[in-house]
Amino acid sequence: MAEEMKTTDFEDPSDSVEREAEMAEDAEEGGEEGEEEGDGGEHEGEEDPEDEEYTALFEGNKDLLDYAEDDTFGLKLYQQFERRDYEALAERKRKALSDPCCNDSAKKLKQDDFCGTSIDEIREMMDFGWRRKSRKTKKRGRRKGSKNKLSPEVTRKLGDATLHYASGRYDEAVCVLKEVVKLAPTLADPYYTLGLVHNANGDRKRAFNFYMIAAHVMPKDPSLWKLLVTWSIDIGNSGLVMYCLSKAITADPKDMGLRFDRASLFVELGHYQKAAESYDQILGLCPANVEARMMAAKMYQKCGQVERAINTLEDYIKYHPTEIDLSIVNLLASIYMENKQHVKALLQIENARSVYCSSNKFPLCLTVKEGICQAYLGNMEKAEILLVDLQMEKADHGELITEVADSFMNLGQYESALKYYFMLDGTNGHENVYLDKKIAQCYISLKERAKAIAALYKVLLAMEDDIDSRLTLASLLLDEEKKDEAITVLSPPKNQESTIDTNSVGPKPWWLSGKVRFQLAKIYHAKGMLEDFVDAIFSSIRETLFIETMNQKVRVKKKLTKSVLNERIKVAGDYEDDSIFRGFRPIGTIPEMAKASRAKKSLQKLEAVKEEKKAAALAAGLDWQSDESDDESPPKALREPPLPKLLKDEEHYQLTLDLCKALASLQRSREALEIINHTLRLAHKTLSVEEEEELRSLGAQIACNTTDPMHGYDHVRHRVRHHPYSSAAWNGYYKVVSRFGSRLPKHDKFLPGMRDAHPDCVHPVIIRGHQSTMKCKHQDAAREYLQAYKVQPDNPLVNLCAGTALINLALGLRVRNRHQCIAQGFAFLYNYMRLCKSSQEAFYNIARAYQHVGLVTLATIYYEKVLAIREKDYPIPRLPNENLSLPENQNPGYCNLHREAAYNLHLIYRNSGALDLARQVLKDYCNP
Repeated sequence: MAEEMKTTDFEDPSDSVEREAEMAEDAEEGGEEGEEEGDGGEHEGEEDPEDEEYTALFEGNKDLLDYAEDDTFGLKLYQQFERRDYEALAERKRKALSDPCCNDSAKKLKQDDFCGTSIDEIREMMDFGWRRKSRKTKKRGRRKGSKNKLSPEVTRKLGDATLHYASGRYDEAVCVLKEVVKLAPTLADPYYTLGLVHNANGDRKRAFNFYMIAAHVMPKDPSLWKLLVTWSIDIGNSGLVMYCLSKAITADPKDMGLRFDRASLFVELGHYQKAAESYDQILGLCPANVEARMMAAKMYQKCGQVERAINTLEDYIKYHPTEIDLSIVNLLASIYMENKQHVKALLQIENARSVYCSSNKFPLCLTVKEGICQAYLGNMEKAEILLVDLQMEKADHGELITEVADSFMNLGQYESALKYYFMLDGTNGHENVYLDKKIAQCYISLKERAKAIAALYKVLLAMEDDIDSRLTLASLLLDEEKKDEAITVLSPPKNQESTIDTNSVGPKPWWLSGKVRFQLAKIYHAKGMLEDFVDAIFSSIRETLFIETMNQKVRVKKKLTKSVLNERIKVAGDYEDDSIFRGFRPIGTIPEMAKASRAKKSLQKLEAVKEEKKAAALAAGLDWQSDESDDESPPKALREPPLPKLLKDEEHYQLTLDLCKALASLQRSREALEIINHTLRLAHKTLSVEEEEELRSLGAQIACNTTDPMHGYDHVRHRVRHHPYSSAAWNGYYKVVSRFGSRLPKHDKFLPGMRDAHPDCVHPVIIRGHQSTMKCKHQDAAREYLQAYKVQPDNPLVNLCAGTALINLALGLRVRNRHQCIAQGFAFLYNYMRLCKSSQEAFYNIARAYQHVGLVTLATIYYEKVLAIREKDYPIPRLPNENLSLPENQNPGYCNLHREAAYNLHLIYRNSGALDLARQVLKDYCNP
């Protein structure tokens, strides 16, 4: 009994086969001995020491029923069951040591035995030691009369309780059974009857608790454990089911159904390795069990242990060479074929055919597999011969026909595959759709586009949401030069696009798919339909960039709520339920157990942080109030963009570039710059140097042509940073910067940095001088221009700017040496005229400077020189980023300065009183 009570500890469900076999042998051995000896005998009336152990266990627990009903006793009960054997053994040893009579009698017995021995026996003992054997035959099994005998009172009360239960007086039955438990706490019958009573009352929870106590008191009763297995399944606790199954198997080792149930539970939970081991245990007891062997092979195959699965099946064939089970051969051949070992599969099938009785018809499934193996080995003629029977019996073997057709398609035998696919044509259900898809795929491989298009139209007629088939059909139509028909296939139905809410949670219609819009946009772009191209793809690309930006802000480590953590930790068993029998944890998969471990650590950290905050609040004398509102906030989830490959695929990048160019052509510069900026921000690590430079150049070009340069400033700045000595780059930069009406902080920081980084570059110096001139800070402007003159003294623009700055400075009120300043300014202007080789523009600028300072006589001379020169028209310089294809809307003579010089000259004449000369100049040069 003591050995029985030890089983109340929760054991590992995956017990070994050897341990269960030993327990089965012990149970059989004990049963046989009990039958041989029967009741009565010399030991009758002796008290069983196991009865003493149970009495000692329950003497101090008279309120066992109250504990069971209050759901608080289970754990203590198990701990006492675990200690009872050690305490009973220690008590017997103490009694033996404290009884001197027993010691004397034992010594006397040894002396008598020694005196009664012969000389030969003494010599034998001297040679081999004291090995006296008992001359009496040792009896095995339970001693007679050692079984518990119930007292008449207990027997009477049990009968009364049974009558009360049968009559429906459940309260009286419970009262009587409580008294029985107090009188005989180690008896299983009252607990079982209490379970029946509570079950009849509808209290299944208490009934289950009492059944569990009865099962642990009487652990070798398999029927009770089987009942508990059924109830555990209803509860839904997989750990409890596994525990009760293991106990039931221990109680009835020969019940293969229980072992099959345990293996099936492992399969249901996804523990394929343990399931395979459980089926192996069944094979250890019943090697001829075909079902267990096949299931073990399937489980090993799912675990990736293909060799072990093959060995499991081959062992059966090896030890049953004349009685081959064709289901074993079928599974073994399937495993070989899945692993591309068609030669071995063929050998197994041929071996089975040779052993199988010729009078019986060989199974068609094995014949089909043999034909497929021959096809894979290149023997197409043999394969066709073997598959003749399948063609004759095609009505009831759709799966086999599909397998053959798929095999031929994988081998590239598309015509043969089509023959078998057409054998399946005409069946009902959704399989027809997938059949048409496979037929279309075969036609595509055979380059028969017209038949493939017809098959795909049939697919779309049945499943209009099949996006892959729709895209394939559009590609085929494009290959057939049917662009308009392809557009119709990819375009949304009429009056449907406007009625769909794009923000809805449910699945979106097929025409809103990013793949469909991508293909449609490519067709529009190829036809030069820019507006339709932008309408088709702009929203998808913009949404994709927005979602990718938001996904980057979502933390990779999600902050799970406490409720989610507590739910995960249940798998590890770290939770309290309302049952008295605890320790049964639900058996989860390996990922679930890993999640439970992480959840446990997270909860421990949260509790530690909470305790620290509480201690800090109490130390500061503040009232502590736990605020868990942040913990219960739902975690953010990553959204799936319409075009997942937008930032990784070369084709998608080219589409994005084409979209930006199209937007720029349609004067939608702001949207184009928005797409470029988001693309560069998100894909700066995946884009190549050439692609990034191309995007930035396009952004700089758009920024120069747009009226709102805010979004394009970064592009022109990037171009200047990488090409600091390019005049075109600085011209584009200044063109964008000059459009800012207010001060730009980025520019004010960038320009001095470029001057310090490149001291020999005059472009940032000149821009700084221009900005000072625009602000009427002529002294600062002159300082900047003179700094540029030191670097490039032969630059005409630097000389012109320096001369005009000095002249403007001389006209100020705070200049002391005004005449010297004017002279220096004209010196720079004359140097500028020399560098320009006395061009019309140089004469005009000098004349304008003379007129500005009041030297009208000299100004008249240079204006007359301007009028004497005829300048040819030259194309106006453009930036490299600008669109060179735009026509020039300039009138002839736009490079000639006659009109400007004549108008200024007529002002001089009019102010001096020569009105006739002024009128004549206007008449000669300013008339249209």
